[in-house]
Amino acid sequence: MSHFLFGLHGADRLAEGQLNNRLLLVRVERGHYEWTSHKPACFLRFAIMEPKHLQGLSFSSSLPCTPKALWKFHWFLRDFGYDSELLARNEIRDKSLVGLRGVVKTCHVVAKSLSRIILNEFAPADQWKTLSTPSTPNEFGSEASE
Repeated sequence: MSHFLFGLHGADRLAEGQLNNRLLLVRVERGHYEWTSHKPACFLRFAIMEPKHLQGLSFSSSLPCTPKALWKFHWFLRDFGYDSELLARNEIRDKSLVGLRGVVKTCHVVAKSLSRIILNEFAPADQWKTLSTPSTPNEFGSEASE
């Protein structure tokens, strides 16, 4: 039996440290909500659009959808332009996540031998130019990344 693993060939191009504390303009390639009794979450695959030297690379992350963390998922959906009617009906459609664009600030963590990319903060895609301007304090309260 064989399986297709999208991105396997180019995985070595994305060094672990490249996405640590990084501001990125991204587009959702895939999204999948998964409910479990312990930790419901939305699993996302992103294509990097900016900065230019990372363009074309992709990475995966997830956003927990537990009652305590639902605010963060809501902010993500709002900032990335998710359909407001679906959001008002508390409805998540995997296909409606694909193509959403926005700015994320990432953090790379390793815990219990697992490497993960955490999405710390979000902003609408139209704020990319303002947030990514070097040596200008940005909305996230730090200097912008390349």
